[in-house]
Amino acid sequence: MSASANSHTSGAHGAGHGHDHGHAGGGSHATFRGYMTGFVLSVILTAIPFWLVMADVLGDNRTTSLVIMAFAVVQIIVHMIYFLHMDTKSEGGWTFLALIFTLTLVVITLIGSLWVMYHLNANMMPMSGHDMQHHMPAAPSR
Repeated sequence: MSASANSHTSGAHGAGHGHDHGHAGGGSHATFRGYMTGFVLSVILTAIPFWLVMADVLGDNRTTSLVIMAFAVVQIIVHMIYFLHMDTKSEGGWTFLALIFTLTLVVITLIGSLWVMYHLNANMMPMSGHDMQHHMPAAPSR
């Protein structure tokens, strides 16, 4: 065994290579406390909307839906920070830039889809039975 290979296999954890663990990008280092904080926040951010729906706390479906969507956005942010370790410092900010680009594409896609569906619904409503008889061509006579 060479001296460099031996330094990695013997001695205390971190002997011969410091405590860097190869994170050259300068991103945040995962810790048990960080994962537990993320887990507890995720459980809370799941339990509160569940309680809001099951107990019908707000009484209005639209308000409840908006509150649940707000909790979902907060939970996405919690997952990105505590589990995916995405911040403005990781990999020189490129992961954050990629996230902004992805979110922009998702927002454009969602808004565009909703806009198209709304206009299709408004402009292409099915006709009632009376309207269909009125607009149908006359049957050919024999």
